Amino acid sequence: MMFVAAECTPTSFKDFTLIMPAISVGNVGQLAVDLIVSTLNMCRVGYIHTDCLIPMVGNNPYATFAENANDLSTNAEVYSSPELRLAVLQIRTPIIQTKSKKLCKLMVSWIKASGFSRTVVLSSSHAYQRDDQQLLGSPLRYLQTPSMQKVTGDRLKEMEWKEMETVSTFPGVTDSEQRLYIPGGGATKGLFTDSCAEDIPLVVVLIFCSEGDNIPDAFTLLNHLNTWLHLVDAPVSATAQTQPKWRIPASWRLLFGSGIPPALF
Repeated sequence: MMFVAAECTPTSFKDFTLIMPAISVGNVGQLAVDLIVSTLNMCRVGYIHTDCLIPMVGNNPYATFAENANDLSTNAEVYSSPELRLAVLQIRTPIIQTKSKKLCKLMVSWIKASGFSRTVVLSSSHAYQRDDQQLLGSPLRYLQTPSMQKVTGDRLKEMEWKEMETVSTFPGVTDSEQRLYIPGGGATKGLFTDSCAEDIPLVVVLIFCSEGDNIPDAFTLLNHLNTWLHLVDAPVSATAQTQPKWRIPASWRLLFGSGIPPALF
């Protein structure tokens, strides 16, 4: 895997926060990343070149006017906001099934070499495969590596975030052996366990959901993340339920099979 920087773009991300999606059920993480890039008007600073992802090229998904609508985009691109010390990796295609473990190791290696201060993986898991303890309360969960625990302390628990439960390895037989189980989470578990092994500060934030129109799930996941990172301030209002305003990207007009942009050809 190789990170290719855009011309005249500094390649150092030392002390930046990285946000990236897992390719998981409903593509919720990818939708949430779309909202971040579009709302913060982040600049594309490079792309990831790897044979672990299905190749893709298309129009600029974040076009704001005709002049930049024809810019090409690829399957894995990096965006940056230096003033916020924030970088975002958007992955637009599935992982080749036999190369999931390889991609996890390559991603963890890139994260470590780039000097990110912390990494946030946005993910999702099948709602229908929750066990009894996961059915009640919030559908949102988090995981953090030991290195991240040293950085955040009890901050997430103080915010009343709920940690992802482990489940019995042998249900109905014995509960003495527990394991981390994220059905539908794609490479989420691999990224987490590899980051634990490499001493990388990483947090997974996920939502239980089902396939379908997952736009509401993306907003729920992102609003939850925003209570911690404060990417966007909520407008001042007397209503306690006021939420931040996220800008929907132009590409979302094509989510459900709308007409193909002629500029693609």
